Amino acid sequence: MRPTAVVTGASSGIGLAIVQRLLADGWQVMGLSRRPPELQHACYEHRPVDLLDRPALAQALEGLRCDALVHAAGVLKTGRLGELQAADGSAMWQLHVAAAETLAQALVGHMPEGGRIVLIGSRTATGSPGRSQYAASKAALVAMARSWAAELVPRRITVNVVAPAATQTPMLADPARAGVQPKLPPMGRFIQPTEVAATTAFLLSEGAASITGQQIVVCGGASL
Repeated sequence: MRPTAVVTGASSGIGLAIVQRLLADGWQVMGLSRRPPELQHACYEHRPVDLLDRPALAQALEGLRCDALVHAAGVLKTGRLGELQAADGSAMWQLHVAAAETLAQALVGHMPEGGRIVLIGSRTATGSPGRSQYAASKAALVAMARSWAAELVPRRITVNVVAPAATQTPMLADPARAGVQPKLPPMGRFIQPTEVAATTAFLLSEGAASITGQQIVVCGGASL
């Protein structure tokens, strides 16, 4: 029987790349996002939901059982101190942190021993000019992952964060980040969604059974 993974942000970018990788690796995948991806696969199912709507998300999760959870949905809104918008910070916190909490709260209780949780964070979680609200929400994911890892280790459920640098997704062209341009990593190119998906797939594999509470940075040398 195929293991089952729940993946948020499945419609595009990193989330879609993770869905495609897991399907190729033999997983059954349930995707959660407002719109379905342009994808046809016998082992893929989609549940449309606005992840910012906590009651709607909780309802969408009713009856779901999975072996792995990947929270890949994300949004970036930029702004420097003195120009910050409270609504932007709230939206990023709700999507990155509150949604992760709702997902884990609903799914972990039924997750089997050896289950997996991967949260998609960001290299900027340590701080970046013009991205303070975004960085704060991504830093919170690391703290949550480490806390949950400590709680779940007796059940051998691992919890980790994959933190990429600027990744070649539609987010790079989002007008919301016009004031803060992405930095090209020293490697000379942006990170590819398939590379983030590959790291995620590894953390969901048996070979990563002893890795928990960690942040894996995929940055093309940007952290050096």
